[in-house]
Amino acid sequence: MLERLLTALKARFGSAPALAEAPKGVDVLADMANRRVMRRYLDQPVDPALVETLCAVALSAPSKSDLQQADIVIVRGKDQREKLEALLPDNPWVKAAPVFLVFCANNRRHRLLYGWRGQPFVNDHLDPFFNASVDAGIVLATFVAAADRVGLGTCPISAIRNHPGQVSDILGLPDHVFPVAALGMGWPSFAGVMSPRLGLDVTIHHDRYDESGLQEKIAAYDRRREAVQPYKTQRFAERFGQSDSYGWSEDKVRQYSVPERAGFGAFVRMKGFRLD
Repeated sequence: MLERLLTALKARFGSAPALAEAPKGVDVLADMANRRVMRRYLDQPVDPALVETLCAVALSAPSKSDLQQADIVIVRGKDQREKLEALLPDNPWVKAAPVFLVFCANNRRHRLLYGWRGQPFVNDHLDPFFNASVDAGIVLATFVAAADRVGLGTCPISAIRNHPGQVSDILGLPDHVFPVAALGMGWPSFAGVMSPRLGLDVTIHHDRYDESGLQEKIAAYDRRREAVQPYKTQRFAERFGQSDSYGWSEDKVRQYSVPERAGFGAFVRMKGFRLD
């Protein structure tokens, strides 16, 4: 099982730590290292009780100062789903997902406590927004890991933040509650494809942040990724042309050459957050 873990890590990162002895839970680590995003599902329902169980497991994750600032909206209503799906034209696979969830950051409950006890809320600045966002992200990641363990496939949907006001209205989110990401889930219809990641020498640092040789390391990653998982199309070819070599770095530059979610800060302020 140790060999399976190391093989998965090498496939993912191009290298693996020099682990000589299998740790406890190595089979779980191997599964996690080998996980794949899933956008194709069987036409098979998921037991609602299992979905709620996975939510409960995810909400068991660590929470900043025990503030518990994450909520999960399980969207089952046909009208609700159709309205949300209409906001995601670039994610047509969402319609086929048997389960659709929206993970929200919730700083509202924390603030209500002060009103109930007649106390002023003195920390009205960026930190409450950040704390709630991180809590929601941790719960999302924990949900994905839990779903993997029972054999379900998932795919997070950050594009839900492209229309935060409309999503907020559809879901009835009050002030100080906002969508962080959605998630499609179902029983996988195929094994999925592993996405290679940046090398460990890029994203793991020892004692101090280190960017030495970064450009060369990313170029090497571009070549490795292009060899095993080439992009099917090149973004905005009419603007940038067709590149002979099209790797991750070129794709990301093109992707964010177009302004995206420029109004999200205004939306968050409208929700009652101060970001200074």
